[in-house]
Amino acid sequence: MADRALRGMQIGSKSLESEDGVVFADRFEAKYVCSNGHEFKIAMAFDAEPPATWECRCGEVAELVGEAAEEDESKNIKPQRTHWDMLLERRSLEELDVLLQEQLEAYRNGDLIFDTDYRRP
Repeated sequence: MADRALRGMQIGSKSLESEDGVVFADRFEAKYVCSNGHEFKIAMAFDAEPPATWECRCGEVAELVGEAAEEDESKNIKPQRTHWDMLLERRSLEELDVLLQEQLEAYRNGDLIFDTDYRRP
């Protein structure tokens, strides 16, 4: 019964999609060599930077051949900005101290309540 329903079509063997109008990304091949002498190429996008190492099929670490896989130390690496850094860009320490005193005063007077039980409606 199942043979009749699927007659003329093998499941998984043929795609019904066509490649008409598909533009593939530009690629290049990065060449790697492992310590056992295996050479292989990996296709990568043209704008991708190939990693310095790649795992070979034998399990050894393969090194990139051809392009120099050195890091550019001339790049200026910006330090990661924390919340405190961004806060100090907007306010001075004196302004923050005044705001803290105002908030503490409001809390002591009962105007500001910190409710830690978020389950209540």
